[in-house]
Amino acid sequence: MSKFVLKIISSAVSVSLFANCAESASTDIELDAKAQLNHRLDSLNLLLYTFLLILTVLTIWLFKHRRLRFLHETGLAVIYGLIVGAFLRYTGTPQQLQHLDVTPLNTSVYNASLPPDALWLQYHTNNNQNKTYAYIFRGEIVPSKNYEIDLKATFDPEIFFNIILPPIIFHAGYSLKKKYFFRNLGAILTFALIGTTISSFVIGAVMYNCLQFLPHSLKNSFTFLDTLYFGALISPTDPLTILAIFNDLRVDVTLYSLVFGESVLNDAVAIVLSGAIQNYDKRYQMGTGKFEANAFFLAVGDFLGIFSLSLFIGASMGCLTALLTKYTHIKDFPLLESALFVLMSYSTFLIAEASDLTGVVAVLFCGICQAHYTYNNLSLDSRKRTKKLFELLNFLAENFIFSYIGVSMFTFPKHHFDSWFIFSGFLCAMLGRAANIYPLSFLLNLGRKPKIAMNFQHMLFFAGLRGAMSFALAIRNTVSEARKAMLTTTSIIVIFTVIIQGGATMQLLTWLRIPVGVDEEVEMLPYTSSRREESSSPSAQHDKAFVARVWGNFDSRFLKPLLTHSQPTLLDTLPSYCSSVARILTTTEQMTQGNVHPHSDSDHGMNESDSSHRPSHNVINEANISGLNLSFIDTKVYLPGTYGMSL
Repeated sequence: MSKFVLKIISSAVSVSLFANCAESASTDIELDAKAQLNHRLDSLNLLLYTFLLILTVLTIWLFKHRRLRFLHETGLAVIYGLIVGAFLRYTGTPQQLQHLDVTPLNTSVYNASLPPDALWLQYHTNNNQNKTYAYIFRGEIVPSKNYEIDLKATFDPEIFFNIILPPIIFHAGYSLKKKYFFRNLGAILTFALIGTTISSFVIGAVMYNCLQFLPHSLKNSFTFLDTLYFGALISPTDPLTILAIFNDLRVDVTLYSLVFGESVLNDAVAIVLSGAIQNYDKRYQMGTGKFEANAFFLAVGDFLGIFSLSLFIGASMGCLTALLTKYTHIKDFPLLESALFVLMSYSTFLIAEASDLTGVVAVLFCGICQAHYTYNNLSLDSRKRTKKLFELLNFLAENFIFSYIGVSMFTFPKHHFDSWFIFSGFLCAMLGRAANIYPLSFLLNLGRKPKIAMNFQHMLFFAGLRGAMSFALAIRNTVSEARKAMLTTTSIIVIFTVIIQGGATMQLLTWLRIPVGVDEEVEMLPYTSSRREESSSPSAQHDKAFVARVWGNFDSRFLKPLLTHSQPTLLDTLPSYCSSVARILTTTEQMTQGNVHPHSDSDHGMNESDSSHRPSHNVINEANISGLNLSFIDTKVYLPGTYGMSL
């Protein structure tokens, strides 16, 4: 009898274990199927944006082939993104998200302004087990729009700041034409630093007054600091479309450098300024909600401190990379050299962000230092590889962002459309841009030679397109109604300026009678006639800004000999009592390479071919050898103190 009972118990246990195993296997199969479905949706999402970029590239080729310039690739990317976003919005997908409604027990701790970081869901399973699953906070959703592909098409805002923006900002610094940038350094700094700040405060003040006329509750969602934040995020310009047309048409280099230089720096200024505005309320104000002089000056100090420290980190990492490439033989392995260059540059952004500074400022000045110093130490393969790599990454990242702006207008669930707020945003953006350009141009012309002509000022005003930085700042936080309205208005302003203003550039150049087809070295301004005259004239150095002249002398005497293989060496520039240190810091290559053509005020250290860095007698010998075959055409001879001469 006991054996029979044991056999029954044993059978029951076996059935129970089999049932538990079967249930576990069924659960695993369902989870695997769910994971496979998520993988397919992720692949579909990435494929969608890949097809958008492919379509943009093919259309650009068609436009260039037909010589059509009324629309740039950024405008095309936005238009295609709008079409795809509308398709996703109004067709949807049959696969909906499975959700479980959860009601918090204590609502006093977490509310709409401070949502929890994660949800811990505890429940009792069928096999008497307690399990806890963690669900990470993603943001507010609209219950009626819970299609999986729509939410998959919405990227985490941190992707923009940590992955997409760094190569765009670095490329801006790495491809900077230093010669014309430093010649107009005073005007560029004035427009970028002072002008962007003025624009932000003008937009914030006017926007705050416009909100008082709103008949509904949106005006109650905005404080004056909110409108100042909106002014800071909408002030940076991204004239990628206009600069591409300038480059194709060879517009005057001074106008090009003013537009490009301002757009490079005002991105950095805007992100630091927006952070200072946020810190004003969070860190410094005493909670009165009114203006406090002490808090204001602390915020100004915060702005200057963050900007300066971020600049220092970027410049230091650029110089450290130059030292590594100069005093090691890593150039014998070009692939490792290029990998080190990319990793050191990207780590600059992450170091600044991890230090609670601004990675955009750091990576921008890292790019400038890498172009000015490290580039000259790289092998020929690494020079070509890094230039082409960052050019490609910049192109893909820019077009991806503009495609996503178009798609998100329909798929992003956190928009707040308000016609009066959008109209006010357009009006304030124009007023802020005008307050930046015209008064500061007038002040600059009081002491500037040559003057910034009125047609150039109109073009600078028109070149105030909004782009990637404004959108990235607006999409970082969309919890409150105020931030949602900012995102919607910013997206519409970006789309309008890129498509309409970018498309009207050709007509505006003709209407303003701005010269095109100008040789890069022959500016349509009084102080130059050719590169050779400019380089040989003693007064040419005085065309640069005073700060640029002082920095240029210090740089050519001490920093370049230390960080690159250029001449004169530190043995020639340092005092005699420092000769032992100078001998250690001077490489054999630096001593034996001969008299290399100096590039004290040009971009040739970054943009010329490698032949410009060879000893002059070697180049002449190559020219003579070529002369035996009577092939003198397009052969350049570099002599000390001269520019390339064609034989």
